[in-house]
Amino acid sequence: MRQDLRPGADVETSERADLINIAGCDAEIEHFIKGLIDGRGFVGASLTIADDDRIVLHTQDGWCDREAERPIAADTIVRIYSMTKPVIATALMSLFDERRFELDDPVADYLPTLATPRILVSDRLIEPDRPIRICDLLTHTSGMTHELQPTPVAALYRDAGIHADATRTLAEVVETLAELPLAYHPGERWHYGAGFEVCAGLIEVLADQPLGDFLHDRLFDPLGMPDTAFGVPDDRRDRLAAMYGGPDLLARGQSLQAVVDAWTSGDNPRRDVNATNPTDMETFARGGFGLFSTAMDYTRFARMLLRGGELDGIRIITPDTARLMHRNHLPDELLPFVPGTAPATGWGFGLGSMVLIDVDAAGGIGSPGQHGWGGAASTTFWVDPYQRRTVLFMAQSMMRMDTWEADLADVVNRTSR
Repeated sequence: MRQDLRPGADVETSERADLINIAGCDAEIEHFIKGLIDGRGFVGASLTIADDDRIVLHTQDGWCDREAERPIAADTIVRIYSMTKPVIATALMSLFDERRFELDDPVADYLPTLATPRILVSDRLIEPDRPIRICDLLTHTSGMTHELQPTPVAALYRDAGIHADATRTLAEVVETLAELPLAYHPGERWHYGAGFEVCAGLIEVLADQPLGDFLHDRLFDPLGMPDTAFGVPDDRRDRLAAMYGGPDLLARGQSLQAVVDAWTSGDNPRRDVNATNPTDMETFARGGFGLFSTAMDYTRFARMLLRGGELDGIRIITPDTARLMHRNHLPDELLPFVPGTAPATGWGFGLGSMVLIDVDAAGGIGSPGQHGWGGAASTTFWVDPYQRRTVLFMAQSMMRMDTWEADLADVVNRTSR
C-alpha cells in the first residue's frame, strides 16, 4: 500500500500495512529496517525522512503489538522518553524569545528552593563554586545526576524515587531535587542528569501555566501534532505501541547492572512501563521524559527546527534562537563529553541536543551542525541543516546496547544524499 503523507494529508488508520513506501523508498533502507526486525530483535520499527517542504520517505516493518498482531503504522503512538528533552528546550527557549529570562540567570531567581545547593564530596557536603544557571540545565552541566549514573548521589535519587514515582507533580519533583545534593559543581563537567525536570519546572513558573497545557498551546496545537502529549486518550489506546526489551529503566530500585544483564540474556519480552510513564495520570508531566508521540507528529517538530523555528507559516522560535540552540555550548575542556559508555568524539552539546562539530573526528558520518537526540526505548531523530533533511526512527525496544543507531546513520547518509 502506498500513502501520500505530505503535510496536511490524512493518514489511513483503518488499514495497517506492514510496509509503507513514499516517494521511492530506497531498497537498501527498506532492507535495513527489515533486518532490524528479522535479525536484531526489534519487534517493529519505522523510519521517516523529510526535507523543508514534505516527507520524502516513510518505511516501516513489524508490529506495534506483537501479541495482538497489530502492525506498526505511521500513526502508531510511542513513548519517546528522552526525545522529550528537545521539545522542552524549544518550549523554554520560546520564552527566552519573549525575554522572560536570560541563559546566565541563576535558576534560583525563579525557583528559590534551588538557592542553596550543596555538593556531595567524600561524604561531605560543600558549597558550589557558583549558582546553577539556566544554561547549565539545558547543557547537562548543572551537576545534577540520574539514578543509573555511577555516583554516590545517584543512590540518593533512587531512594527518593525521582523518576520512579509518577504520582508526584512536576513541582514536587523539583522540590525533591532541591533537597538532594549535586554530584558536581555547576559547570564542572557534562553529566547526564535530571536538569530537564527543572527546565520544565521553570516553564510552569515563567508561563504561569501547567507544562502540558503550555506545550499544547505553544507547540503541539500550532504545529499540528495532535497525538503528542503526556498521556494517551482512551479512544487512541488502540494505536499505542507495546514496550519490549529490557526492564523499565525508571522503576524504583533499578540498577544499570540489571539493565545490562537483561540485554546480555537475549530475552525480548513484552514490558509494562505504565507505572513510571503512565498513559492516563492527569498530574503526570516531566521535562526529561514522559511524552507520547507519533512519527508524523515528531517529524513536524523536527521540520520546524530544520526551518529555523517555523513551519507552515507558524513561528515557534526566532531564527536567531534556533541557531543559538543548535551550536556547541561546551568549552573545550569539557569535550569530548560521554553520553553513555564511550566519548562522543567530534560532537558538542547545544541547548537540549547533541551538535556535530567535527565530522572527521566523529567517524565521517553526518554533516557539520547536525543536531538531535534519542530516547531509551530506541527512538532517535536528527536534523541536518547542510543536507536539508530530518531523520526520525521510531521503535519500542528498551535500553538496547548494540550499534543500531550508528548503523542507521550510516545507511541513511550513504543512500539519501
